Amino acid sequence: MTWESPGRLWLLLGVVAVGVAYVLMQRRRSRYAVRFTNLRLLDRVAPKRPAWRRTLPASLFLAMLAFLVVGFARPHADVKVPRERATVMVAVDVSTSMLATDVEPDRLAAAKVAARRFVDSLPKEFNVGLVAFAGSAAVLVPPGTDRKALHTGIRRLAEGTTGVQGTAIGEAINTSLQAVKSLDARAAKDPPPARIVLLSDGANTSGRDPLAAAADALAVKVPVHTISFGTPDGHVERGGRPIRVPVDGQTLKAVAEETGGGYHEAGSSAELRAVYEDIGTSVGYRIERQDISARFIGFGLLLAMAAATGSMAWFSRLP
Repeated sequence: MTWESPGRLWLLLGVVAVGVAYVLMQRRRSRYAVRFTNLRLLDRVAPKRPAWRRTLPASLFLAMLAFLVVGFARPHADVKVPRERATVMVAVDVSTSMLATDVEPDRLAAAKVAARRFVDSLPKEFNVGLVAFAGSAAVLVPPGTDRKALHTGIRRLAEGTTGVQGTAIGEAINTSLQAVKSLDARAAKDPPPARIVLLSDGANTSGRDPLAAAADALAVKVPVHTISFGTPDGHVERGGRPIRVPVDGQTLKAVAEETGGGYHEAGSSAELRAVYEDIGTSVGYRIERQDISARFIGFGLLLAMAAATGSMAWFSRLP
């Protein structure tokens, strides 16, 4: 936290002085009470009240002054602000290897759960789209703010969604970029700030070269965040026998590094959730330094109302 007018914080010494004066006055009042010899009459004219009722309104009043002084000094802090027209494309691998059960219940099912949580963590104003890819890529849900349609699209993710076997990472990136460009009438000349979150478990086996697609993403300033999904021990059942499908994240790592995105390894559903939450924080907001004095002033006013309410309720007067 920084201060636009740090010199005004010296006024806090005045608040401390008022607090000290209050304590001294209370001690002096106690000494006068002891000197009053007719204790029975004193009890009638000044009946005992819990000590906290006397001190609470004054304490709240002093806290109010402190918060107002801090607000008067114009504090500034880094604040997360949702990106305007922000667009996030989530690309999910639906190839056969995603049925491996090394991530419970299987890679694809865990990815769908994590995708929903990731989408729900983004601001409602965000445009979010969904791409499914295997040997080819297709937009299942164009970018928009309709979360219901997006959840429906995520539920539809299944092996064979694209109709072609393989793993076409480059095609997934290219298809996502095209979806961003078609967001609205402004997108062609004034592209929105965008991110691609790509989830896969293997190296590219078909379609466009992933690094060429990554270069296109870099040219339009769209970072690609990639998640290497699974473990080296993954396998799927085919024809009654297991076929090894070890995770291979080298291509995904290269794509992320080329575009300025992040590369993550998720060996379990718990790790995957953490990865999505981390990505959601990074792509969902930008950091701005803003004046937050209103927060302190507002809280100070709440304390003032609380002090006034307590004083009037217990003493029929304002503090």
